[in-house]
Amino acid sequence: MLEELAAAALLRAGELRDTTDLDVLYQEALLFEKRDFAGALRRPGLSVISEIKRASPSAGPTREVDPAEWGIGYEREGASCLSVLTEPDQFKGSLEDLDAARSGTALPVIRKDFTVDEAQVLEAGARADAVLLIAALFDAATLARYVSLAVEIGLIPLVEIHDEGEADLALESGAHVIGVNNRNLRDFTVNLGTFERLAPKLAGATLVAESGVKSVEDARRLRDAGADAVLVGEATMRDPALVARMASLP
Repeated sequence: MLEELAAAALLRAGELRDTTDLDVLYQEALLFEKRDFAGALRRPGLSVISEIKRASPSAGPTREVDPAEWGIGYEREGASCLSVLTEPDQFKGSLEDLDAARSGTALPVIRKDFTVDEAQVLEAGARADAVLLIAALFDAATLARYVSLAVEIGLIPLVEIHDEGEADLALESGAHVIGVNNRNLRDFTVNLGTFERLAPKLAGATLVAESGVKSVEDARRLRDAGADAVLVGEATMRDPALVARMASLP
């Protein structure tokens, strides 16, 4: 599945390069005023990154939403940041969802997609405050280059990892915000123990626990294991009030 999603993203990146002046896009990204995504995650307590996700390969459709209204609702419930899926095929997202969600709130927003080309980093930089970089899609030199480009245009790169090798890759890339995905993107199994196992290897980084966070108990478990934030998608799409309960953990 990961390879299939990456291949589709490469096709979209080719279309972007064919239809866009990348020098102009770079300038737009550089001038786009960013909100402090990393700072929002480092505030006292457990930060919640609430996700706008219309569908997923593992769960199918979640629900139809107005991204602007949904973002406002998440902000009202106490979310620290928003995550917006823009992958169109399996997740039914779009850049329009990203724009609408960000315009409706003051929260920092991460573009969540399968970024495989520097043009897509620039595209994110002209519309969002952070960009997801999945370590499994890169070799060491390429990941470091993408992290550097994101920082250059004011984006926070959230480097996502799944295992020990990718943890080393993320640290070597210079990433300061690292997400541990508890879902194996190759077979879609979920294990919260993945975060618990990898967190001690990531000392000094701001840590985000991703996937499989379905309850306040899950959030507490991950916080106690060292998470600065949890990224919650399907659970908060089904029950937005869960955001407030997680964000107010004592």
